[in-house]
Amino acid sequence: MQNSPKRFTITAALPYTNGPVHIGHLAGVYVPADIYARFQRIQGKDVAFVCGSDEHGVPITIKAKKEGITPQQVVDKYHAIIKQSFQDFGISFDNYSRTSAKVHHDTASDFFKKLYEDGKFIEQTTEQFYDKEANQFLADRFILGTCPKCGYEESYGDQCENCGTSHNATDLINPKSSITGNTPSLKETKHWFLPLDQYEPWLKEWIVEGHKKDWKSNVYGQCKSWIDDGLRPRAVTRDLDWGIPVPIEGADGKVLYVWFDAPIGYISATKEWAEKEGKDWEPYWKDKDTKLLHFIGKDNIVFHCIIFPSMLKADGTYILPNNVPANEFLNLEGNKISTSKNWAVWLHEYLEDFPNQQDVLRYVLTANAPETKDNDFTWADFQARNNNELVAIFGNFINRVVVLTNKYYDGIVPTHSDFSETDVATLKTLQESPALIEESLERYRFREAQSRMMNVARLGNKYLADEEPWKTFKTDEERTKTVLFVSLQIASALAVLCEPFLPFTSEKLKSILCHSELDSESSWKDVSTKDILIPSAHQIGKAELLFSKIEEEQMQQQLDKLAATKKTNEMMNASPDPQKDTIQFDDFTKLDMRVGTILEAKKMPKTKKLLVLKVDTGIDVRTIVSGIAESFTPEEVIGKKVTVLVNLAPRALRGVESEGMILMTETSEGKLVFLNPDQAGDLDIANGATIN
Repeated sequence: MQNSPKRFTITAALPYTNGPVHIGHLAGVYVPADIYARFQRIQGKDVAFVCGSDEHGVPITIKAKKEGITPQQVVDKYHAIIKQSFQDFGISFDNYSRTSAKVHHDTASDFFKKLYEDGKFIEQTTEQFYDKEANQFLADRFILGTCPKCGYEESYGDQCENCGTSHNATDLINPKSSITGNTPSLKETKHWFLPLDQYEPWLKEWIVEGHKKDWKSNVYGQCKSWIDDGLRPRAVTRDLDWGIPVPIEGADGKVLYVWFDAPIGYISATKEWAEKEGKDWEPYWKDKDTKLLHFIGKDNIVFHCIIFPSMLKADGTYILPNNVPANEFLNLEGNKISTSKNWAVWLHEYLEDFPNQQDVLRYVLTANAPETKDNDFTWADFQARNNNELVAIFGNFINRVVVLTNKYYDGIVPTHSDFSETDVATLKTLQESPALIEESLERYRFREAQSRMMNVARLGNKYLADEEPWKTFKTDEERTKTVLFVSLQIASALAVLCEPFLPFTSEKLKSILCHSELDSESSWKDVSTKDILIPSAHQIGKAELLFSKIEEEQMQQQLDKLAATKKTNEMMNASPDPQKDTIQFDDFTKLDMRVGTILEAKKMPKTKKLLVLKVDTGIDVRTIVSGIAESFTPEEVIGKKVTVLVNLAPRALRGVESEGMILMTETSEGKLVFLNPDQAGDLDIANGATIN
């Protein structure tokens, strides 16, 4: 393939529509893909950036069973949520499709039929896991067991989410049905297989010899490991009632395997886009002057580098991926992101807490992208990068330049005089910046590329601080004009260079600088080649803050939310306390529990947990010390009806004698609640009434 392709086909992994998307998805796949697509468009390249909802996976049927709705209702719900999240975060797909669309069903069916008619499949009757109680064959995601490679005990039948290894369900140790929990039996069934072993010599030449130097080490290493272990035929059909029916006779009750069906979704999404745009889709998939790129997470490497290329090779008319820049996983506050455990930062919820701050998250996720190893997202890092980098460097520079230009020259770009050595060196560094950023992007090093973009903001910030135009304005106005002129060139360049990374910021900055009113807006190439990006006498707008400081209180809210999630998970997974020693009935009758009302309450000094209560038990008014101060204020509990153990021996706590115990319990969310004697209704139960 030539170095400068005519066009780019860029795909991003199709997300399962069994839930919303979270920061792990954004960091691993969609932000880097979007950065690359935006960069190529800015360069004037012909780009088709496609994705879509993967709606035929077994997780969808599992979700439907749990929620008591149909799979179609599940995918309709989450397709809308996911699509909106991508739009909200500026993921600039040319087309976001879905695998339930007719164009996809037709494309996938036609692809299968061509390979079938060309004799590319082998038909085999094999033994597969079957759940007798559920009366169905078990698809891969309906089977859980111990991973044969890493020993993880909750590996799926097709892939281990712990180590990322793909395998067959029959490779699992101690397999269990996720439907009934039973140990499945083996039962004969007929399926069609893609004989990957026949493609092994070609794959070895194409990947091991052809892409050792240009593919990321994690991608190359996983592919080589698979090939070295020896490839086996892979089933491309499944016994399921949800998916694309196998389009040949004798295949009733069978659908295309989701990992055969899903990557074809890239092709069908391109077809759908091309039809809307009045274009021919085929050059984007069949012309050798097209560069095909798959952006994925590490758990999809085998499917995109071995199985899908083998499918394309079997067809014989398609180009092959030039690169598959897969990322590792992003963790959250030290723990693996988990949809089932709600341990995630969901994109739609993020925008509720941080409205109009999409670029802050894009920036932090790129700065901490898991490009070569698993990385950790923390709210402390999020706050620090926003406050210390975006606000203090980028935002501070732009704000000072725009404020000073408006203050001294009514927002009109001043005319410069002779440049000093510092000015010349600064402008030279500025012109060298696009090539540095481009070099990083073409090697898929997005963290490095963004850092080099931020170096332009650092350049401007340092230049302005060193030259101090607010001081020279009183002593050397010509110098002040020159400094602000140079600073505005840097600001104008930033508006262009930050667009792939911070699209919303770029748009806002261009608006502040009134780029649309220039004779021609600056391009990426202009930053490298033009001495003047924003000319003298050009009118700019008023200053607006590009970024806002994030306060400790906002961070604490996020940490509290995660703490609550963690506690809920612990309680959901916790085993009940074992039964205490057996007591006799006479022991139980010794407990004297009465209805009481809290009359007074106050915090015990120098403690976090203790409240000192005055309680009317009906037989007296007594003092009880209770460890509920972290859950209730004194004002909240006054007047509460409570259950009191009145014949507990008195006990001194912090110098106060406690004469009883308030009985309480915890909800599944870990919240303390009173055992109210009148919970069942509006009953007027008198103080002193006995609880039997």
